[in-house]
Amino acid sequence: MVIMVGTAVVTRGDGRLALGRLGALCEQLKELLSQDYEVILVTSGAVGLGRQRLKYRRLANTSFADLQYLQGEFDDGKACASVGQGSLMALYDTMFSQLDVTSSQLLVTDGVFRDEAFKKQLTDTVNSLVSLRVIPIFNENDAVSTRREPLMDSSGIFWDNDSLAGLLAQELNADLLVLLSDVEGLYSGPPSDPKSKLIHTYVKEKHQEEITFGDKSRLGRGGMTAKVNAAVSAAYAGIPVVITSGYATDNIIKVLQGKRVGTVFHKDAHLWPVVKEVCAREMAVAARECSTRLQALGSQERRKILLDIADALEANESLIKAENQADIAAAIEAEKEKALLSRLTLKPGKISSLARSVRKLADMEEPIGLVSGRSELADGVILERVSCPLGVLLVVFESRPDALVQIASLAIRTGNGLLLKGETDAKRSNAIFHKVITSAIPSVVGDDLIGLVTSREEIPDLLKLEDVIDLVIPRGNKNLVSQIKESTKIPVLGHAGKNSCIIKDGVCYVYIDKSANLDMARSIVLDAKLAYPADSNAMKKLLIHKDLPSNGGFSELVAELQHKGVSLYGGPKASTLLSIAEASPFHLEYNKVACTVEIVEDIFAAIDHIHQNGSALSDSIVTEDREAAEVFLSKVDRSALCHNGSTISCNGGSSEHDAKVEITSKPIHIRDPVGVEGLLTTQWVMRGNGKKVVNGYKGINHTIKQELHLKA
Repeated sequence: MVIMVGTAVVTRGDGRLALGRLGALCEQLKELLSQDYEVILVTSGAVGLGRQRLKYRRLANTSFADLQYLQGEFDDGKACASVGQGSLMALYDTMFSQLDVTSSQLLVTDGVFRDEAFKKQLTDTVNSLVSLRVIPIFNENDAVSTRREPLMDSSGIFWDNDSLAGLLAQELNADLLVLLSDVEGLYSGPPSDPKSKLIHTYVKEKHQEEITFGDKSRLGRGGMTAKVNAAVSAAYAGIPVVITSGYATDNIIKVLQGKRVGTVFHKDAHLWPVVKEVCAREMAVAARECSTRLQALGSQERRKILLDIADALEANESLIKAENQADIAAAIEAEKEKALLSRLTLKPGKISSLARSVRKLADMEEPIGLVSGRSELADGVILERVSCPLGVLLVVFESRPDALVQIASLAIRTGNGLLLKGETDAKRSNAIFHKVITSAIPSVVGDDLIGLVTSREEIPDLLKLEDVIDLVIPRGNKNLVSQIKESTKIPVLGHAGKNSCIIKDGVCYVYIDKSANLDMARSIVLDAKLAYPADSNAMKKLLIHKDLPSNGGFSELVAELQHKGVSLYGGPKASTLLSIAEASPFHLEYNKVACTVEIVEDIFAAIDHIHQNGSALSDSIVTEDREAAEVFLSKVDRSALCHNGSTISCNGGSSEHDAKVEITSKPIHIRDPVGVEGLLTTQWVMRGNGKKVVNGYKGINHTIKQELHLKA
């Protein structure tokens, strides 16, 4: 394999080295060596690194008075290359040494490839190195290159490290060439243009006239034009090529696993069967058009769609269960964790429960068009604030196939278009649910109202569609939420902790106060922990007042939890008292049936502990002391609180049965659980009679500001 990493990947925006990306690259190459691949690396970055070193050296040796006369950059690229090459190789050597990998440096110019003897010697040297499991690192020797112009080489054999990589792949008869870029692959236009589409398979006869290239590399000589030229040259010489992002930490591994990342170049690509692909933009636009038709229907017509979906779910129960069992079998074969299997499994009665939930939504008061504010601006001139759909939603959710039904039914009830991306582990369950639901949507609306995204590689394209998609809802772990928030300009509704640099998921507490009824406490704790352990609102931490451990009821509760398969961990006090492993840290959310127990001094210590380690989701107090209960309910800042009840149900209903699209603990316009009201916004509607409003526009604007105070 020949891997080429460009300047835009090797360096950051300010020209300094991107150490994180380089480290991830070296780790991937180490992994390839362990799988017996022969790896050759072509790297850029020497000129940029040399320029940085010379610049800071000049600053360090210049008096303050002379700073005003300094020029911004060094123009002598050959000097920069000479200075930077040694530093670049030293960095690679250090990183590879930490991974027990040996690397070597090979600097070349076009003259090497013009002389047959030199070419043979080069081939022999590379073959010897790779047989010794050494990674040869190639770079053009810019310091002595005979290049006469920035973009022209004197011989025309190669012009940059992209074309050098393509030439090496051909000379060494490589099996694969991977060109790492700062974008996901080749786009039909500039990647920054939302209308540009990622091209998964390049067909020269089709694409060479269609593509509009963006700017060249921000620092190097190449860019996407150079990469495509190198890829086409190598591909038509019989070497498969992939252009993909070097910003991702595992894209080279994904390429070898057959994942759909980047753009593939192959000489026979024009002969491959054409698979009709609905691009991200087309899917989103279709969902918006269908949502407009859905909103145009009457309330009873929208209600009937939901009732038809409920009927369709029950009618296709055996087919749904068969597909779900296939997903479960695949997960077991892949040795997935028990927690994932629990989320994935559609338990007996689940389809009937989902159907009831959909019918419950159908029978609720019509949520669209509700008037929540009304002002009379003048005689007969009325201004109203009316609820309306958001538009198009993109929901990315975890391996919980029932979530698809909940989300889809909520979208229909609120008149929104919907794009769904579920986890691969539930792909067959998601596919059959999607088929059943869309089959119940009448043609007057169109089954494109709900689009199912089947490839993770489509997500980056979707996240660029801020002009079509109105809200992104990641329903999953903290890493998913954070990654999506960093990758899009579209508003994102998702939980990611509160007032803390540590992101916490569903860390929910039950606190048993000194005056608690222990029989009631036992029932509540068992329900909060075991009724639906995979739910975000399930109890993860149990706090006990210091006076209770001496009570026999407490010991019985602990013993029963352990008997029912709950793994117990303890805080510093509880671990000693109960002789169990100590938990660290407290803010950890277990992905298994486990619970942390700790003993606290009083209710105020419990509140402090929860604020420091909880996730602002759902917490409960068990106590017979009304005053203590009110202190807890008023002092603990959570989206859902409960007195003498289970965290699993204090968010408005059992999470297993009620429809919700996401859990968010953020104190924004909607909190846990996000249902119908969270998927609606408002619009202002004025009904007049031609009369002039006093103060004109300013009067209306003042009224709106008085109502809202803050533009949402």
